Amino acid sequence: MADQDRTPQYKEGSLSLIGAVALGTGVMIGAGIFALTGQMAEMTGYLFPLAFLAAAVIVSFSAYSYVKISNTYPSAGGIGMYLQKAYGPTLPTAFHALLMYFSMVIAQSFLARTFGSYTLELVDLGDRSFYVPLLGVGLILAAFLINLSANKLIETVASVLGFVKIGGIIVFGVVGVYVADSLEMGASSDAPTPSIAGFLGATALGILAFKGFTTITNSGSELKDPKRNVGKAITISITLCVVIYALVGFAVASNLSLPEIIETQDYSLAAAARPALGEAAVAFTVILAMLATAGGIIASIFAVSRMLAMLTEMKLVPHRHFHMPGSLQKHTLVYTIVLGLVLTAFFDLSRIAALGIIFYLIMDIAIHWGVLRHLKNNVDANPVIPSIAILLDAIVLLGFIWVKATSDPLVLVVASGVMAIILLGEWIFLAKRNTSGDSEHSHHSH
Repeated sequence: MADQDRTPQYKEGSLSLIGAVALGTGVMIGAGIFALTGQMAEMTGYLFPLAFLAAAVIVSFSAYSYVKISNTYPSAGGIGMYLQKAYGPTLPTAFHALLMYFSMVIAQSFLARTFGSYTLELVDLGDRSFYVPLLGVGLILAAFLINLSANKLIETVASVLGFVKIGGIIVFGVVGVYVADSLEMGASSDAPTPSIAGFLGATALGILAFKGFTTITNSGSELKDPKRNVGKAITISITLCVVIYALVGFAVASNLSLPEIIETQDYSLAAAARPALGEAAVAFTVILAMLATAGGIIASIFAVSRMLAMLTEMKLVPHRHFHMPGSLQKHTLVYTIVLGLVLTAFFDLSRIAALGIIFYLIMDIAIHWGVLRHLKNNVDANPVIPSIAILLDAIVLLGFIWVKATSDPLVLVVASGVMAIILLGEWIFLAKRNTSGDSEHSHHSH
């Protein structure tokens, strides 16, 4: 192939089932547990462990559509390909795929800042508002270098970090619960009182802690025996995470009072280790968090750049080389990194999380709608399950928007602005593409 420059490189069968579970749980555990616990507690008070469970239930309904589609069309492009199957090479496909892309980039920045917050608990450098983003930026650049290397190395690094992290977090949870004097959370009068909107908002954030399972669908065609293993890997990952989150939630809740959890929300696990087990435990937790977030970023950057490359191949997004050498996927990797660096440098954790969850839920609803409207016969799906998933997503999204409208409306302004820009930009790009007679992709829906 002379024009080899333009095609993303995939290797079929290069990912084992265990590797896929490690990638999935790697992204899930990295984001969720280290930074979301405190934010969720802030929204819903002592009900936050229940919000994690509610999120798991919603994600289980969500996962059904993804498993069904990936069993029928295993593809390395994951979400982009699913949307293409449902809506053809159209504006809805491009728009929702880009929402997914941005929500994944946002997840990376979230991990990067979490890494910064925890690292400062180990080495106190002073001004947090300066060093948190700085450390985050450094981590993203390191992950970029690892991602320039081969597939096998990425899988190995992500797997090793995945196992270390899962093992370490289980130890943290078990020991934390064991040393706690009681399993009740010390509540106090100034703790937030749970409200329905707050609970829905916290559940929405909890979904961020599970959405890593979509990373598995993105590596569809590279998985050995994908038709069997994609669904399996997703189920195993979600189950593992529910168990681990429950453990950690108990450990944090029983070692810190609610106001303490909220106050230390960017590094609540390290804070929870301190009263029970002293500084050595804090060091253990921080190193764990550093490994977890680093592993999560490496896995996530891998999946995201892969997805953007796929969209470019499908001629759904504009692509500029900017005179860069190397393959298409290397270019999409660079764009992804630059975006992540900007977000990490300028946004704080709760705002990054809020943007991510809004984009993700809208995209998720589009996937289930696509299954209901266009694909249910092709993929042999029971229409009831995607319908429930849409309903749950919508309820949680509205609850979350309501919470943000009252507490931090700027996030909603930014989210709407970004979506408007994506929509307009894609509309112009696709209109140009279609007039230049470049619409050779036919619609696949039979």
